[in-house]
Amino acid sequence: MLLALGGITLRLWYVQIARGAEYTARIGNRSQVSVRIPAVRGEILDRNGIKLVENRASFEVDFYLPDMVRAYRDSKGSVPMTTYRGRVHNMPRDLKEADVVKIVSEEVIPRLEELGVAEDFNANVLQVHYRNNREVPYSYRQDLDFEQMAVFSEKNLGLPGVNVTVKPVRWYVYGAMAGHILGYVGMPNDLDKLPDIRDFNFYEPDMEGKAQIELFLNDALKGEPGVRTLQRNVKGIIEGEISRKEPVQGSNVFLTIDARIQFIAEQALRAVGRGAAIVLNPNNGDILAMASVPSYDPNMFIPSIAAMDWSDLTKDETNPMLNRAISAYAPGSTYKIPISLAGLRAGVGNRTFNCSGGVTYGNKFMKCWIADKGGSHGTLSLSDAIKFSCNAFFYQYGNAAGIDQIVATGNMLGLGQKSGIPLSGEAPGVLPGPEWLAQINPRAHWSSGLTANTAIGQGDVLASPLQMAMIAAAVANLGTVYYPRLIDRVVAQDGTVVSQEPSRVRANLITDAGLTPEQIEKVRRGMWKVVNEGGGTAGKARIKGYEVAGKTGTAQFWRSGVKDNHTWFLSFAPYNDPKYVVVVFVQGAKAGGAVPAPIAAKILEDIKKMDEGGEAPVLAALEPAKGSFRFIESIDFGRDIPAATTVGDDGETADVATDPAAASQENSPAAKPNVREGADERGRVKNQEKKSNAFQKFFNFLGGKKEKKDDGSRQQKPPPNSRR
Repeated sequence: MLLALGGITLRLWYVQIARGAEYTARIGNRSQVSVRIPAVRGEILDRNGIKLVENRASFEVDFYLPDMVRAYRDSKGSVPMTTYRGRVHNMPRDLKEADVVKIVSEEVIPRLEELGVAEDFNANVLQVHYRNNREVPYSYRQDLDFEQMAVFSEKNLGLPGVNVTVKPVRWYVYGAMAGHILGYVGMPNDLDKLPDIRDFNFYEPDMEGKAQIELFLNDALKGEPGVRTLQRNVKGIIEGEISRKEPVQGSNVFLTIDARIQFIAEQALRAVGRGAAIVLNPNNGDILAMASVPSYDPNMFIPSIAAMDWSDLTKDETNPMLNRAISAYAPGSTYKIPISLAGLRAGVGNRTFNCSGGVTYGNKFMKCWIADKGGSHGTLSLSDAIKFSCNAFFYQYGNAAGIDQIVATGNMLGLGQKSGIPLSGEAPGVLPGPEWLAQINPRAHWSSGLTANTAIGQGDVLASPLQMAMIAAAVANLGTVYYPRLIDRVVAQDGTVVSQEPSRVRANLITDAGLTPEQIEKVRRGMWKVVNEGGGTAGKARIKGYEVAGKTGTAQFWRSGVKDNHTWFLSFAPYNDPKYVVVVFVQGAKAGGAVPAPIAAKILEDIKKMDEGGEAPVLAALEPAKGSFRFIESIDFGRDIPAATTVGDDGETADVATDPAAASQENSPAAKPNVREGADERGRVKNQEKKSNAFQKFFNFLGGKKEKKDDGSRQQKPPPNSRR
């Protein structure tokens, strides 16, 4: 008896004295709620510090569903239950859980209706959210305006589990501009795997990058979370905030992109329904602009994209999500530039070849485009063959160089391989040769006819506009092959440079391939003749007082039996001191000289005006560029095109594709984003007419008050509560 009494006394001492302070603290903490504050992402800026992506404040209404269930049980003694089909030990079972839809509909929505701030919701999504992510507050409303905030603040709803908070949300300042580069953010896909999700009563997750720069530099951009400690009274109602540790903003990312040049490129490219444009510095590989049409506005994905909008994007046959600048297509006669370099490396650059209208390989006569006009080019040197884009010359030149030299030079130039640029969806393209053919068809044998077809960029050859831009840069700068550079530096909020991306050299055609500047100049001179001499294929690319060099390409392509040519123009300028490479690719056009060349000239001309002290473009948010399948014969921007240095036929002509069924390599869009389902019947608010006029004005502001321009830009203010 005494022994038992002693044990009880010892236990009481242990509980009340030894660990009394700990248990007292635990009791006190029951009235406190810890809420994780999402980290604030760093900004994304162009090379000059112009903000392309920043954060704005969003006033939101969150439902803390476990608090609602607890309060309902405390007031009514029990909670309504619902049954769902789940799995226990991997076996299907009927399981029960609190019917949070019924609780919200009975206890919360009527009060919100009285105040005119109720909104339809998806009841099924709400119930599934409680089942799978109950620690995460359910976001009921976003982007409340100040008048709506006042309603919540003044009326003091006194509803358990309803909380109004301010959250940072992503804002893509210029709308659709550079959307294919910047990407978008969204909620993490698997919340259960987040390392700190059990450290808080309620878990507000960080937005994470889902595509492009937002995804690839997510670790640098994401920042560090904070924490809010809230006071909850005995009725389960949040009464206020006790303490707060502010989140730390992530680092800022500076791109090599020049926002002004990006704007210029996107405006010019909108003359077509499908295409891409690249502008880069040939002296270091910096990408100054990368545009693709059609396009999309990343703001559609913030905080999640409506299911209908996502369906529209993914079902659009013109594929607005596709970044055509890094997708691979048949390059047509632009491929004659790397073939020219391969021939120089093989020692055949000084040879001449005769064009009589075509060349026979085996039992097949392969025509030059001029044969369809009843003519021939005669005997040509390399530079003139580039000027006239003579297929017959390059059939023979390519075979004289040999497929091994073509493949070796192509590898040196980055063909058939990804560049490593930090963007999703980059296609490696195809650099065909004997080894490649053996992998895809072991029974086939490489032939001189295949080499001839490869030499004019037809058949199985695929390359991206970015790859062709890097090749044009190597020719412009007399031999240095750079890797493309899109990230300039990452800078912490205190100004410390966290990382700096240097220019990287892939190869040097002089030291690695044994070429001389004089040999490369043959290719440069040929590209100069393409634009500036009569008979060249890109007379529409001439610019007064600005020497442009270029190369056109037109690969015949058929889409469902309808002609849908893939047309190209590679260019650099000014000729004697190249500062810019511009590559334009257009789907569904007549020829490279008729459509891509004028677009490239427009881009170069506008950049030239800006560089010479003229008025820089006024940046404005761009609406998404609309895609189309219309066939474009030619483009005329009303430019004053100077005459050629010699008289001749400077009209573009299409290459004849020996394999018109060769398909372009178009990649799927990035991982599926957070898709917001529309309201269902159980989530309908009966008295929608009670919504305040303030909310209707706010909605109109977001959707309607935009001054549209004919050029696709809009004068747009940021949404309410934005931090600029």
